[in-house]
Amino acid sequence: MPDTRAHARRKVLVIDDSSTIRRTAEIFLSQAGYQVLLAEDGFEALAKVGELHPDLVFCDILMPRLDGYQTCSLIKKSPRFHAIPVIMLSSRDGVFDRSRGRLVGAHDHLAKPFTRETLLHAVQACLPLRADVAEKALPAC
Repeated sequence: MPDTRAHARRKVLVIDDSSTIRRTAEIFLSQAGYQVLLAEDGFEALAKVGELHPDLVFCDILMPRLDGYQTCSLIKKSPRFHAIPVIMLSSRDGVFDRSRGRLVGAHDHLAKPFTRETLLHAVQACLPLRADVAEKALPAC
């Protein structure tokens, strides 16, 4: 069982219109000790970013109303939230999709379906393991 104390205060927002993906990510992240925030679309996510200040965002690309690229771009253009790492989630894992994500400011791209290990590896690549270090500054990943 992983040491959950290091992650206790770290908030991860998962944005996906699929309840299955949201629930899977919630289970994997909660078991690892992260506080999980969920949103069904980009509009709901932007409200949660403003209100809850997550430490990391996973953002589905294909969503109704406001897609993942638009959502990521709006987060990255915000002076208050531009330092939050955003990892794009998509079943589309081509060079074009990855490049477009980088263009709007995404830090990484995680292909769906993901495993517990790949999800947690993506989180650990962007967030420090120790909460006391994380409180001092948001790392680049």
